Amino acid sequence: MSSSGSAKYQYLAAISVNIITISYGAFCGWPSASFLELTSDKTPLETGPLTKQDQGWVAATICLGGLFGTIVFTWLADKIGRKLSILWMALPNLLGWIIIPYARNPTQLIMARFIGGAAGGGIFAVIPIYIAELAADSIRGVLGTFLVLTCNVGVLLAFVLGYYFDYATVSWIVSTLSFVFVGCFWFMPETPQYLAKLKRVEAAEHSLRYYRNIRSNPAKELSEELQLELQKLQTAEKITDGEGDDDEEDAKGVTWSDFAEVKTRKAFFIGLVLIMFNQLCGCFAMLNYTAVIFEQSGASMPPTMAAIIVGAIQLLGSYVSTLLVERLGRKVLLLLSALGIAFGQSSMGTYSYLKLLEYPVESFSWVPIAGFSFMIFMAATGLLTLPFLVISEILPPKIRSTASMILMSVLWLISTCTIKMMPIFTASLGMHGTVYMFASLSFAAALFIAIYIPETKGKTVEAILASL
Repeated sequence: MSSSGSAKYQYLAAISVNIITISYGAFCGWPSASFLELTSDKTPLETGPLTKQDQGWVAATICLGGLFGTIVFTWLADKIGRKLSILWMALPNLLGWIIIPYARNPTQLIMARFIGGAAGGGIFAVIPIYIAELAADSIRGVLGTFLVLTCNVGVLLAFVLGYYFDYATVSWIVSTLSFVFVGCFWFMPETPQYLAKLKRVEAAEHSLRYYRNIRSNPAKELSEELQLELQKLQTAEKITDGEGDDDEEDAKGVTWSDFAEVKTRKAFFIGLVLIMFNQLCGCFAMLNYTAVIFEQSGASMPPTMAAIIVGAIQLLGSYVSTLLVERLGRKVLLLLSALGIAFGQSSMGTYSYLKLLEYPVESFSWVPIAGFSFMIFMAATGLLTLPFLVISEILPPKIRSTASMILMSVLWLISTCTIKMMPIFTASLGMHGTVYMFASLSFAAALFIAIYIPETKGKTVEAILASL
């Protein structure tokens, strides 16, 4: 079932749905590529160069939009289905890019970032659910890593385009991805698990046949293994709802009592802490200020070129994660990632502190780029990539959408705070103090992962929940 022939439509679905993630990734990388232009005397804004406060709001508003989008699109995913909910994300994604070229003041840029961020909220909340519900257990991890892999493709795309074009031209170029996404993803069926939840058994079987690449005709019978998978989908809601009152329970939806079971609470707790460390390690916040960080650290390389190199390294890290996630497992990659982040941040902080004390560090000007690059590479192999996959794997099916909405909302709130506070941290603590703070949190993440995170590689949802 995991052979290339039976899995090709699962790969096709994962690639198609993540085209919009490329566009959102470019949205994430856009500030780093554009702030140098927007803060210069040659800024196209009628109000003049962006102030430090304006930079903070323009960068951070994408996360407030993400919070809004998480709530809206997760709700839609349960009401109209995973597929339609994801298709609707193309609208705010497109609007966010189109508004940017016409923006003439910080408020209009902030509005564009909020709207585009709403699409990102839906992307990181619903796409992991979509992938978890269609993928076979043997390739679920690989397909799950496509989310951050393609997001990093978008980040690098923004860095490269920002090097050659002005920020308005970049917006027009990347906006075309919304149309490509709709054209490719339109033909994908709804997930078998969602259809089974609606008791549309025939449609669920058709969807399962498509994603497992089995011809849909009476002569081609489902294998015993796939019949068992379809039967499991049909009974999943009964298992989580309890026997006998399925229709009544479905009408009520998810209630607080569904979180009362010990294993469910533990799964939610693990997801919550993972999401917190995903942002508190500081990598996403620092990514928004890549070019600015290199400029402040006194690196000899032009900041925009340094950002491109970092973007390429981040993409490489995501690809390594895709290659290793089904070999080493989630837990090992997460642990190595957290330790690597802490090491990279410590080297950056040490260089910045010695430079502040006026030690002769000119011959070590490569350290900020090397440390930042290593940090981003290690983050992309685990802590920035895998929490979304692990969360979609450990949460019970009935509460998956609701719990994912809560966890992603927490993520966007913390993201907003860290990105908005980044200039304030560097002003009050210095670059060295800020990076040391993030390094200590990364060490704490490694400790938590070593103690609490279960290995989910190749396991069914039932087996994962049983291991908690």
